Amino acid sequence: MAPARIRPEQLPDHLPVTGTIWLHASSGDSTVLRGGLLQAGQDLSGLTFTGIFVPGLNPMAPLLQAGARFRTYFMLPEMLAHPGQVDFLPLPYRDIRRDLALNPPQAALFMVSPPDASGQCSFGPVNDFLADIWESIPIRIAHVNPRLPRTQGRSIPFDALTAVIEADGELPESDPGTDATSQTIAGLAAEIIPHGATVQAGLGRVPEAVLRGLTSHRDLAIHSGLIGDSTLNLLEAGALRARAPITAGVAIGTRRLYDAASDPAFRFAPPSVTHDLRTIAAIDRFVTVNSAIEVDLAGQAYAEATPKGYLSGPGGASDFAAGARGLDGLRIVALPATAAKGTVSRIVGMGAATGPVSLGRFDIDVVITEFGRADLRGLGHEGRRAALIAIAAPEHRDALARG
Repeated sequence: MAPARIRPEQLPDHLPVTGTIWLHASSGDSTVLRGGLLQAGQDLSGLTFTGIFVPGLNPMAPLLQAGARFRTYFMLPEMLAHPGQVDFLPLPYRDIRRDLALNPPQAALFMVSPPDASGQCSFGPVNDFLADIWESIPIRIAHVNPRLPRTQGRSIPFDALTAVIEADGELPESDPGTDATSQTIAGLAAEIIPHGATVQAGLGRVPEAVLRGLTSHRDLAIHSGLIGDSTLNLLEAGALRARAPITAGVAIGTRRLYDAASDPAFRFAPPSVTHDLRTIAAIDRFVTVNSAIEVDLAGQAYAEATPKGYLSGPGGASDFAAGARGLDGLRIVALPATAAKGTVSRIVGMGAATGPVSLGRFDIDVVITEFGRADLRGLGHEGRRAALIAIAAPEHRDALARG
């Protein structure tokens, strides 16, 4: 049976009055769907939205102001202003999969490409949890967007949709940029990432810079929950292998990346593939590159909070670290040595970091700042401490040594 074709302002008529709604986000965030919820002017206090929300990319303040609740795995700055409306579940990806399986949403709002000749709609560059769980969600409302690239990955039959809104819409873009510090870190990382490695990289300026710094490498592959424009740079530079060069869950970047995402070199897959520990453990020379807000002198990384509060969640970094624990795996945490124009050290003493540990001392092999590499493998407490102080900014080393 064909789905109903509706206008954005009719969207609330097709949703339950109360219940949990999956709201597609990342680069699949639809202003058409969010606008339809808000145009109607109805009270959203009976609805709870869940999804993978990216700070700075997916603005949720208008929905919060309309009374909506959120059940979120990633904290956004605007959510801090509405604590009574937010249920924050700081879970790694492997536990998010379990949580959604046990608590499937009653409805889903998401973006897809127009149906192909066989009636299949692509999820485009956002093959996240929805691609795994859509069959367990009874109400499925899609923004059918001709600007969404059809990708090699999971899809949903057009006839499986409950209702559709057909509209042209831009995808949210993100470019973290670069700077001299990131480029220096990238050069230090490139020296220890081998040719033929399969690389995972997290979100942000430093991981993107590390990938861009690998364009002279050869026979690389990407297996990551997230990719940005740097992956396209590697493909265009000939740094990636010919067979299955890119496997990713989500692409977040510029229109240049989205226009390329339909190339067969890009394969998009949900977390049941990208974050599966057995799949990752079977990959030879798997290298993880993630960033952090702080690293303490035991070699633990903190990536979820600042003194102002939580601003993220655990994400998939610990899943990749666990999968890469084999003999030929390499787990890198890369970050600038300082913040606040050099006045604050991001290498910190024990007990001085903010928030929970995101990656434990057994999840990290090498920490890199612009001042060098601290290879923590095989080191005891004092050896780790000395190696990490040596890559702190020079003006902060004496204080760290005294602490």
